[in-house]
Formats: sequence, structure tokens, C-alpha cells
Amino acid sequence: MPRLILAADRIVKARALIKKAYDLPMPPGSGRFDLSYIAQVKDILRQARDLVKFIPNTPSATPEIKGEVTKIFKEIEEAEKAIFHKTSSV
Repeated sequence: MPRLILAADRIVKARALIKKAYDLPMPPGSGRFDLSYIAQVKDILRQARDLVKFIPNTPSATPEIKGEVTKIFKEIEEAEKAIFHKTSSV
């Protein structure tokens, strides 16, 4: 039987995954337009979203935890925009 992960731990892990998506090195050459790079970033952000998406539906979730989950969803959207739509400053 799998071990249960507390909501607070899920939030911490989701934030770590968002940071991992930011820190993922861009491949040389095509950069952020490389399809495997895009897939890796989207997969990492999907994992972060999947970690927290059911927390608001649990009966033990406090309003503070639900607020943190909302912040996580916004951070994921912002990360995706920042990673894929940033302009190169060369």
C-alpha cells in the first residue's frame, strides 16, 4: 500500500518541481523550440499540478492550504509563460 503524503509536503514538492522546470537547461541550437525540451518542461509542470490538484477536494483541507494550492496553480501558469515566451536578451 502506498504511503500517504501530507498536503503540506505535496505543496513543497510541487514548488520544487516548478523550480526544476525553471532550472532545466535549454539545449544548444534550437533552444526553447526543441520539442524534447518543451515536453520535459510540460511533464515537470504536469507532475507539479497533479501533486496538488485534489487537495482542495479533501475534507481535511484548511482554507490556508486551499489558498496555497491556488497559488501553486498560478505559479505553474506563470512558469509556463516565463519559460516558453521569454525573449532572448543577446
